[in-house]
Amino acid sequence: MRFDLLTIFPEFFGGPFDFGIIRRAKQQGQIEINIHDLRSFTNDKHHVVDDRPFGGDDGMVLKPEPIFRAVEALRKEDERTAVVLLTPQGRVFRQQEAQRFAGEFSQLILLCGRYEGVDERVVQHLVTDEISIGDYVLTGGELPAMVLVDAITRLLPNVLGSETSAVNDSFSTGLLDFPNYTRPASFNGMDVPDILLSGHHANIAKWRRQAALEKTLKMRPDLIEKLLAQDALSEEERRWVEEKLRQQKH
Repeated sequence: MRFDLLTIFPEFFGGPFDFGIIRRAKQQGQIEINIHDLRSFTNDKHHVVDDRPFGGDDGMVLKPEPIFRAVEALRKEDERTAVVLLTPQGRVFRQQEAQRFAGEFSQLILLCGRYEGVDERVVQHLVTDEISIGDYVLTGGELPAMVLVDAITRLLPNVLGSETSAVNDSFSTGLLDFPNYTRPASFNGMDVPDILLSGHHANIAKWRRQAALEKTLKMRPDLIEKLLAQDALSEEERRWVEEKLRQQKH
């Protein structure tokens, strides 16, 4: 997977991609990360990348010319490429989006929005996806770009040490992850559930599924509602959830 990040602050990315799984994936050639200064795609001597919006308003807007030049220069014709604008106006980034990007594309060009955004002609004629990482506003798209690189990289084949690690992630099954424990089995009077020490894999799997349901119902009931609407729960799970929801209403 090749990531091309287009920004007016290339120094912003010094360091974050040099640790952990991202660093290892780069070293092993599983991903390539390139940082590009949008100003290098301008033609004027002052390297201007923004201007005031037509119609009058506060702030500045990123101009279309350098962005079009940059994408045209960076796009690899032999690659499956997505051009992603990081913007508060985009659809919210979720695990399913990360899985789609990891599975369908070999190059992602990430446009880091700034100021009041980008010229709408970029959105209409160049961008394939508008992505937000949440319902709040940041000073620019650099942090969201790093989030996408991290979330997508860990889903690529052979990046994680275990083939099942990503499969069992929160949101991958529609539920939050189940609680995890490690040694010591007893700490300050707090004990690990006996079932996890039993060695009975079927019972452990059943306990984890139930624990994931309980945690999701507590922390993200909206996800439970979605699973109910999709008929994605077993009959036993559905009855348990509906009973819990009835108890909460009373």
